[in-house]
Formats: sequence, structure tokens, C-alpha cells
Amino acid sequence: MSNGTEREQWGSKLGFILAAAGSAVGLGNIWRFPYITGQNGGAAFVLLYVLIVFIIGFSVMLAEVAIGRSAQLNAVGSFKKLKGGAWPIVGWMGVIAGFMILSFYGVIGGWTMAYIIKSFTGLMSIAEAGKAGDFFGGFISNGALVIGWQAAFMALTIWVVYKGIGEGIERYCKILMPSLFLILLILIVRSVTLEGAGKGLEFYLKPDFSKLTGGALLAAMGQAFFSLSLGMGCMITYGSYLGKKEILPGAAVQVCFLDTMVALLAGLVIFPAVFAFGVEPGTGPGLTFITLPSVFAKMPGGSVWSALFFLLLFIAALTSAISLLEVVTAYFMDEMKWSRPKAACVMGGLIFLLGVPSALSLGAMKLQIAGKDFLDAMDFVSSNVILPLGGLFIALFVGWVWTDKARREVTNDGAHPFGIMEAWIWVCRVVAPVAIAYIFIRGLKW
Repeated sequence: MSNGTEREQWGSKLGFILAAAGSAVGLGNIWRFPYITGQNGGAAFVLLYVLIVFIIGFSVMLAEVAIGRSAQLNAVGSFKKLKGGAWPIVGWMGVIAGFMILSFYGVIGGWTMAYIIKSFTGLMSIAEAGKAGDFFGGFISNGALVIGWQAAFMALTIWVVYKGIGEGIERYCKILMPSLFLILLILIVRSVTLEGAGKGLEFYLKPDFSKLTGGALLAAMGQAFFSLSLGMGCMITYGSYLGKKEILPGAAVQVCFLDTMVALLAGLVIFPAVFAFGVEPGTGPGLTFITLPSVFAKMPGGSVWSALFFLLLFIAALTSAISLLEVVTAYFMDEMKWSRPKAACVMGGLIFLLGVPSALSLGAMKLQIAGKDFLDAMDFVSSNVILPLGGLFIALFVGWVWTDKARREVTNDGAHPFGIMEAWIWVCRVVAPVAIAYIFIRGLKW
């Protein structure tokens, strides 16, 4: 309940699945997954990644959705209602993570918007001349321009959340997610028909298990966990808007499937293209804003392909940003009894302000915290500390504390038996906590 009114709900199961998949599908699927795959040997890494998504990722996602639907409250309120004690701190970690992540995510979302326009206004000729890196450096050094694009991206995010669950998040995700898949398919057709694309397809689709290392296992676990939006309260919040008749395991599987599908399809866009033009596939984050424009510039109609790619990135960023703002908005609606418009606008505005130092830190002002750029520091604290701890405690909560009620919630009080219930409980009890603790400890190197 919020402000004495009945809690909003998804209009359909499809609405929830597309919104939750939109939350999970972010920049990490499209720019991070391909270069991590490139650095870790290609196809064998992809198989490892998919396996981890459907064992650990699915288990934690189902745990979050069950907590949210049972409590019908935000991330903090859910733990307060279901158990109390110190457990609401886990929900708080999600709200804080959402606040921090969206602050710098809005900056990168703004970059994607700018690059859609720049694809038609000179980027291609500059990239063709081999100066895409200089162009990107000049762009992020222009503080006023970067903040302007960040403001535009945040305004769109606030608008969708302001409109509510049915008229805002569900409505726009039903447009954005099919658009994302359509753009991916168009780009795949272009990429795989390039001369020399076959080497990229072989690298991506033909496993060489000799290339798998302990580092690859860690990278696969980290990528699977973060790409599914776990540990930040998004799935608890979205689950709280689900009706009691929905079958949760099926919904969680579908969200994991869509999220993984986007990552895999993104690889079919990028690897054939970079191999066709002789580019190193593991070139890191610069692959997106420096390497790929250079690749598109060599294609006939490069401006169109570049604009489509950055539109794809923009959609992925926006659907994730919407879920992050909803986590924070839902908290202030439920706990502080704010109206949705007030919560969305005030918190969205504060998140924008927190993002300004990130916008300036990579070029305009070189703002640093303990030797890291402000944006990188915010990313490190949220992604390497808060999210793994959140996911760890969510798994432990379901596996050891809330277990019997979790069983009832997942089966709709026994109406829909869950065939792998005991395996799920044990993944939450032991497998997921050990794996996440490993990610957490290995990721603490500043």
C-alpha cells in the first residue's frame, strides 16, 4: 500500500517479463559481454556463462521475485515485513546501489544518445581517418555537453517512472524491448554478411576448452550476476507488482532467457564485424565508443549502422535505468508515503546531481577518489561491494531463514509444484553464496 491507494500491478505477465528483462538487459549485455568473451577465448566462455546464468543467476532472481511478491513492498519494506531485525539493511543496500549506479549509468546513457546523432554528423569520417579515440576524448572532455546529454537521458528515465507501472514502465518496455530485438536482428544480418565474417563466427561459436582458465570462470560468474540486475533490489521491487496467480519459476526462466539471448545476439553483431575488419576482439570498454565506430566507418552506409547500434545501446541503458529509479522511487512511496510524481522527480533530480561529478571526471575536471576517476570509483563500490553483498544475503535469506515461506510463495501455496525445489534451495543455501563470495573477494582489489 502507498498513500492509502491500492498497490499498482503489472497489466499482464508479458508486461512483467519484458520490464524485468529490460532491467536485466543493460549496457553490460551489449558492450561488456562481447569484450569479456573476446578476452576469455570465445565460444567455450559463452557455454560457461550460459550454465552459470541458469544455475546461480536464475536461483537468485527467483529468490528476489519471491521476496517482492510475498511482501508487496519495496526492497527495504519487504525484508522489514518478512523478517525484520537487521535484514532490512539488505534492502537498503539495494536502494543505495540503485542510487549510485544510476548516477553514472545516466552519464553513459547520455553518451549513447549523443553518438546516435554524431553518427550522422561527422563521426564516420573522423573514425575512418583513425581518429575515433581522439573524437571520444574530446567529447567526454566537454563538461557542459556531457552534462547536457546526461540531463536528457535522466529526464526520459524520470518521465517513464513518473507515469507509473502500467502507463509508464510496462507500456514503454512493451515498445522498447521488441525494438531492441528488431535492431539486433538487423545488425546481425549486416554483420554476418560482411566479407571475412566467418572467422568471427568460428571464434564465437566453435568452443576451444583449452582456453578456459580460472580467470574465465570468475569473469563468467561476475558477468552473469551483474547482467541480470541481481542484488540491487530491482527484481524485489518488480516482483512486488506481480499478482498472486503468476507462476514465478516460469517467469524467472523467461527473464534469464531473454537477458542471455540479448548478450548472445550482441556477440553475433560484434565478432563477425571486428574479425572482418581485423580488429582485436578483446579490446576492452573502448570497443564501444572507439573501435566499433571505426568498424562501421568501413561499411557502406556506415552512418546508419552506427546510429542503429547506438540506438540499441540507448534502449538497453534506458530500460535498466528505469528499473534502478523505480527501486528508489518505490522506497520513498512505501516508506515515506510520497506520491509517485514527487518520488520520481525529487530522487531522479538528486541522482542526476550525484552523476555530475562522474560526467566531469573522465575529461573535463579529472575528479578522483583514491586514485580512481569518480565514475570508476562509483562503479567499483556499487558493482564490486554492494551488489555482491546484496545477492549473497538474499540467497542466504531464502536458503536458511525464510525457507518454508519461500517454498509456499514459489509454488503458489502448492498449486503449482516446482520440480527442482530442493535443488533451488540448496543453490541458495550453499552454491550461490560460495560463488558470490568468491566474486566479492576477488573483486575487492581497488
